[in-house]
Amino acid sequence: MLRARRLSQPADLSRLSRRAVLRGGAAALSAGLAGIALPRPVRAEGGVLTLTAEPFQHGLYPESGALSDLWGFNGQVPGPEIRVGRGERVRVRLINRLEEPTSIHWHGVRIANGMDGVAGLTQEPVPPGGTFDYDFEVPDAGTYWYHAHAESWNQVGRGLYGPLIIEGDTPEFDRDHDLVLIADDWRLDQDGRFDAESLGSLRDWSHAGRLGNWLTVNGISNPEFDLVAGEAYRLRLTNASNARILEIDPRRIGGTLVALDGQPLAHSEDFDADVLSLGPGQRIDVVVVPKPGRDLSLTEISTGRPFEFARFKVTGSGPADRPAIPVLRPNALTAPNLAEARTVVLDMTGGAMGGMGEIRYRGELLDRDAVMRTGQVWAFNGVANRSETPLFSAPRGETIILEIRNQTAWPHAMHTHGHHFQVLTSDDSLGPWRDTVLIGPRDTIRITLAADNPGKWLFHCHMLEHAAAGMNTWFEVT
Repeated sequence: MLRARRLSQPADLSRLSRRAVLRGGAAALSAGLAGIALPRPVRAEGGVLTLTAEPFQHGLYPESGALSDLWGFNGQVPGPEIRVGRGERVRVRLINRLEEPTSIHWHGVRIANGMDGVAGLTQEPVPPGGTFDYDFEVPDAGTYWYHAHAESWNQVGRGLYGPLIIEGDTPEFDRDHDLVLIADDWRLDQDGRFDAESLGSLRDWSHAGRLGNWLTVNGISNPEFDLVAGEAYRLRLTNASNARILEIDPRRIGGTLVALDGQPLAHSEDFDADVLSLGPGQRIDVVVVPKPGRDLSLTEISTGRPFEFARFKVTGSGPADRPAIPVLRPNALTAPNLAEARTVVLDMTGGAMGGMGEIRYRGELLDRDAVMRTGQVWAFNGVANRSETPLFSAPRGETIILEIRNQTAWPHAMHTHGHHFQVLTSDDSLGPWRDTVLIGPRDTIRITLAADNPGKWLFHCHMLEHAAAGMNTWFEVT
C-alpha cells in the first residue's frame, strides 16, 4: 500500500543538463550553504505570528549567480517554520503585499472550516494590501505544511509555502535530530532564473502539469546535512512541487518509515522498497540511524538518471548498540463504519490523449473553442471546477466511500480538505491514514472517510495546474 508502483512521467529534471545539476549542487555547498538548510522559525509577537506574502529575489541556480523573482512568506522560500504542540492554538496574521489576492491553506490539518483558507469557498481572498487573521487549534501531531490557496498554480509555483510542524505531547526528537525537508522542482530558463513566462501554459494544464527542471530542498540545490553515526534522526519530507511526482530510491537513505501525510503508521516499515512515489502535497517521515563511514542521500530516479537532491554527511564511530526508535502516538481520528457506508462515484475525464468527453463549466457545455478560452480541460462527473452543488452532502458522522475512476491518460494526486481518509483494498481492508493519494492512469481506487468535520470542504487534484483546469470539487458535512 505504501510502496506505490512507478507512475510514468516526462523526464524533465535533466533538461538544464546533468552536468549542471551536479556542479550546481557542489557550488551551493562551497558557497557555505551546507548545514544551514533548515527553514527559519517565525517569532510570535503578542501570541500572533505574522506571515507576509511578498515578492523577493532568491538564487535557485548557484552556478550562474542569477537571482530569480519569486514570491514567498516573509521574504524566504520555504516560508518560516511554524512549530507548535498538539492541541495548541495557532494565531497567524496574513499580510498581503502581492499585487493579487491570496489566502493560506493549512494542508492536512483538521481545523474549523472557516480557517481552511480556500479562497472563494471558506473565505474571501485577501486583497492586495489587506490582512486576514487565522485562529485555530491543531488536533493532530505530525508533519504538515501551509501554502497559498488563491490561484495556487501561480502562487505556490512562485514559492508561497512553508512547513507547519505539530509536535506530540512529548517531542520524540530534539531539534538537532528533527530535520524538516521541503522539496520543490522549479522551471528555470537557460540563464538559471525562474521561468515565470511559462506559467499558465495550456500544454502544462492539459498534460502532466507544470514539471520543473531543477530540484531544491528548502530552497537550496542539493544541501548537505551533518549527521552523527549511531544517533536517530527524524526526516520530515514534503513534496511542494506543483506537479512533480518524486520517485525516491529508498536504498540510498535506508531507515524506517514511521508516518505518512502526518499520521503515524500503525506498524512502521523498513524503508527498503525499489521505489517510493511521493506525489505533490504528500509527506513522509523517515527515521534513520546512520552507520559509521556511510553517507546517505535522497536520490530521485524518475528520469532514469538517478541524482542526489539532498545529502547527509555522517561523522563519528557510533555506539555499539542501535538506539531504540521512538514510537509515535497515533492521533484520534474517527474510524469509518464500512457496514453503513454510502458510496459516491467520481469519474475523472479530460486532458490530453484521453478524449475530452463532455465538460460543463459554469453551466456552459464547452466546445473546443470554449476549452481554449476557459482553460478548462478536465472534469469530475462531467463538470469542470467547483459546481454550485456539492459532490455529496453528508450528515456529521456518516461514512462515505469515494470510488474514484481515473479515465484519463495521466496520474493525479487527490487531496481532501478537513479530513483524513483510508484507501480500501480489494478485500475491503483499510490502508494507512492519509490526506493525499496518487491514482494512476486508467486506474480505480476507493477511499473511505468518516465525515466528522462540519463545513464545505474542497476535494481536488494537487497537481495544481490540473486543479485550475477543472479538477476541483467540494463536499459538505452538515
